[in-house]
Amino acid sequence: MSVLSRAYWKEAASRLKSVRVLAAVALLIALTIAITTLYIPLPNNLHVFFDYTPKALCAAVCGPVAALGVGFVMDILGFLARPMGAFFPGYTVTTMVAMLIYALGFYGQKLTLPRIAITKLAVNVICNIGLNSLWNSILMGKAFVVFLAGSATKNLLLWPVEVLVMVIVFRLVAPVLEKQKLITPQK
Repeated sequence: MSVLSRAYWKEAASRLKSVRVLAAVALLIALTIAITTLYIPLPNNLHVFFDYTPKALCAAVCGPVAALGVGFVMDILGFLARPMGAFFPGYTVTTMVAMLIYALGFYGQKLTLPRIAITKLAVNVICNIGLNSLWNSILMGKAFVVFLAGSATKNLLLWPVEVLVMVIVFRLVAPVLEKQKLITPQK
């Protein structure tokens, strides 16, 4: 089903009526928040996080209609669980946009290597490099390009590793999600 079709968006909206979907999304939000506490700090306000996989799975389950709201809830609860400095709504926007991109890439689709690679690259470039560099520039009063260069280097170097991790996790988890009718059959 095409992202441009009315049926796609109608079905995506109907996901919000399923208790099974809502329960799975709640579990994946909790898993994302728990995993967010694990990170590797780098210089220049950069961090290597590991929460991208449960976020992507959550978006594949909930779909694009719910993705923005789920991203909002995920970011707010994550901040409340483990605040890193003062709250800044720009990072909430980043999480919401990332969830939307993951949902558009994965919801109702087979989770293939090319699809995972392209979707993760889009999230890295638009959200992690673009938006987060903008927010860091605003918060720290330094030039946008200062953050852009470091973020681009980190995100583009980590991209192949992140894609590999996502492929492995998706292959392990997809059969369970398929059986529960939470994602599209993968075969």
